[in-house]
Amino acid sequence: MKKNKFEATVNIKNRKVSFNFEILDKYTAGMVLRGTEIKSIRMSKATLNESYCYVDRGEIFVKNLQINEYSHGTAANHAPTRVRKLLLSKKEISKIENALKDKSLTIVVRRLWLSPKGWAKLDIAIAKGKKLHDKRESLKKKDAQRELSRKEY
Repeated sequence: MKKNKFEATVNIKNRKVSFNFEILDKYTAGMVLRGTEIKSIRMSKATLNESYCYVDRGEIFVKNLQINEYSHGTAANHAPTRVRKLLLSKKEISKIENALKDKSLTIVVRRLWLSPKGWAKLDIAIAKGKKLHDKRESLKKKDAQRELSRKEY
């Protein structure tokens, strides 16, 4: 079987999400992109830090997702931090809207990756921000797990 050239080549993660937020529900969404944007993503020239999603008139958009300009692009190159529309079903969008009615919840971006067909996908999650004592507790758990794994070897 022939391997796809896009398979497992791009996997950009936002590592701070699991530390700063408690994940409640996860979704995978497509993105509406321009030609030079997908070329930059294939070169792994994207940053997910400080990116978030919001709902506007029944559609979901991602903001502050930085996709660097394509190096071989012309004057028609894209803006690096433009607002991009996400592609989800109406059922998923209504679930997200209903969940966001609780004021302490937000939509965070977890991961940017390419599907086997070469489509750019975004893993998003409905999340609740952690307090400082929750962050300390998760650090203690992580340290305990690390100690246990060291003792096994």
